[in-house]
Amino acid sequence: MIHFSGLRGLLWVVLTGLLSLCAVSVRAQRTPLLRDVSLRTDTVRYSLSRNTALVQGEAHLYFYYRQDDETAELLVYPETPGRQGLRLQRSADFTLLDSLTPVDGGQYFRAKLRFKDLSINNFLSLTFRQPSDSVGFAPRTQTVKLLPVTRTTLEFRPADTELFVGEEKVFDLSSNNPKNIRITTDWTRGQDIDYRLEQEKGVLRLHVLPNALGTRQLTLRPQTEHPFLTDNNRRVTYALPPIRQEFTVKASRLRFLSVDKKEITLDEASRRKGVELILDNGRTFDLKRTYRIEDQEEAGGTLIAELFTRQYLTNDRVLCWLRVYNTHRQTESYLYIKENDQAKYITNFNISPKTTINTVSVRHRGGDWSNSATVNPGETVDVRLEGESLSRARFHFDDVRVIPSDSSIKTDAAVVYRIQVPVTIDKRRITIYNSGQPTGQSLAVREFQRPHPLDFVGVTFGEAPRPITRLNGPVLYDRTVSDVVFSFNTAGIDSEKQLYGKQYLTFDIRTQNAKGELIEMRTVENVVICPDESSVRAAFYQDKQCQVGNISLNNLLSARKTYALEDWSTIIVTVRHNQGQYSEPGFTQKLELVLQRRVKFDIDISFPGGLLTKYKGESSFTSFGGISLATLAQFSFYHPTKINKLRPYKVGAGFVALNAFNLSQDSNVNRDLGIVVLGSVYPTRSDARLTFPLYLGGGYLMNKRSLFFLFGPGIGIRL
Repeated sequence: MIHFSGLRGLLWVVLTGLLSLCAVSVRAQRTPLLRDVSLRTDTVRYSLSRNTALVQGEAHLYFYYRQDDETAELLVYPETPGRQGLRLQRSADFTLLDSLTPVDGGQYFRAKLRFKDLSINNFLSLTFRQPSDSVGFAPRTQTVKLLPVTRTTLEFRPADTELFVGEEKVFDLSSNNPKNIRITTDWTRGQDIDYRLEQEKGVLRLHVLPNALGTRQLTLRPQTEHPFLTDNNRRVTYALPPIRQEFTVKASRLRFLSVDKKEITLDEASRRKGVELILDNGRTFDLKRTYRIEDQEEAGGTLIAELFTRQYLTNDRVLCWLRVYNTHRQTESYLYIKENDQAKYITNFNISPKTTINTVSVRHRGGDWSNSATVNPGETVDVRLEGESLSRARFHFDDVRVIPSDSSIKTDAAVVYRIQVPVTIDKRRITIYNSGQPTGQSLAVREFQRPHPLDFVGVTFGEAPRPITRLNGPVLYDRTVSDVVFSFNTAGIDSEKQLYGKQYLTFDIRTQNAKGELIEMRTVENVVICPDESSVRAAFYQDKQCQVGNISLNNLLSARKTYALEDWSTIIVTVRHNQGQYSEPGFTQKLELVLQRRVKFDIDISFPGGLLTKYKGESSFTSFGGISLATLAQFSFYHPTKINKLRPYKVGAGFVALNAFNLSQDSNVNRDLGIVVLGSVYPTRSDARLTFPLYLGGGYLMNKRSLFFLFGPGIGIRL
């Protein structure tokens, strides 16, 4: 059974306890956490009880600072001394160097902190928090708002007080704290002298624009980013004292307007559609209006271009369309922007025709300029481009390297580049680009075609191959020439440092007998010798005309082969470059091969006369005999170093009819037939028809059956 009287008592006790706790909590929230807060910077101390200022109806602890990262000592005095656990909440506006530490048993707390960017931080505060404890104190929080103030000064001392109507002028302002000066990017309107403030790289600049003639006063009312306190009270203000300066304003003069493009191309697109241009704001420009640009200030000048204003930009410039009609160079004159034939402004920029290359010339090292735009792999050449508007072009040569050179020139009419063609280039044409676009001009890559010394041509005529360049003068060969073969050392043409390319040769062949009479004559033209695989350009030398294998002389001769030529015949082969294939003189080498013989064998009939004979067993020679008849098989001997030149002696064997032509019937005439071995000495003259040789020898007489010796002259007749 439930007694309602007891239940009502219990509820009354619970409600009474809850009301007591709420009252304690309300009192705790209304009781301030802090009694005072002080900041010390340098030697000045600022406290919440004495140094406060109202900002938008709220009290702020103000303090003066001199630098953006000011370091300050913080002293906090709690309302209830002795309580522990007071904390300063962290913030991005400052760095706590020393944590909040109780002093004298919690009578006050001390900390050290460093502020950040005081000049740009607008909402600076310190938030303190103390948690609840066992005594019954509820958690409490209190925020102290700070007002960093600084003494900002601003001075304006112009060196020149002369202005011109419509002409903007810029002055520098001096301030001890330029970051605290509020910048006004917009111009003031409706004043005798309009102005605006800007800051560039930490420097304050004042832009002024006069609107009326005479002596006019400029009144500058600067504002600060952070407030400061007035001297007579603690009122917060942002306005610096006004700055007044008088100027003498004169009639307008032509103002120079700069453009964002200094090079304009005159072509069909720029003439009809126009070029987008950004121009300084002239202050008197009307949007959506066309202005005339001429090359003289007076009326009636040549129309250079038209300027159409489109819209204003945020950087005090104007976006325009520029349509150009004539060329212009900055060095010739200024350009005048006119309104109704009245010059308003001046500007300047180049208007050039479209870049055009008319002629390409090439100069090889050590040569002269040539209109043949051909280059060779691996060489360094100078390239000259001639045309219009070339100085502002950005030329690029495909797959080659441009070498800086003192001889390089660059004008509107001509530019010269020194380029190095890679030895491994795999293109037949080198395209010339301008700003990445083909110009329609190119350089032709042609393989080197220079005459190489003929040491790569070898010749064989019975021995090992020898370079033809080593066979200077007649070559005396005393064996049978089975064939004359020409071979080619294709690896000896190109090297790493020197490229020669294909060799075009001509072979002139002539054979003649011992008397110099022509036997046969042949000419083999356009023998093409190509460098082999060891050349870096071997892949580009591939040609069906390239000579494969050797050249045999017997395959070319038809009248008489080399092995059928008579003694002392001559084979003459002249190897030369085909001059029509080269731009420089080629090489020529002559091979003269003489079929030499050491000994000549022949049957000789002579008429010895006046021979002295001595028979075996007799002590003296007989008297001179008559004319005899000698038939001898003789060996003649050739001079070893002379061509077809016999030595003056011969050796032979045969028959001698002693006194064969002595018709006397005297029994003392010794006629006999002998078998002899004779040596004869002939005169050295080769053109003599009648000669008188000397004979010396011996033999066996057939009639007398006796050995004998003979000595004496003879008569020789050459037919």
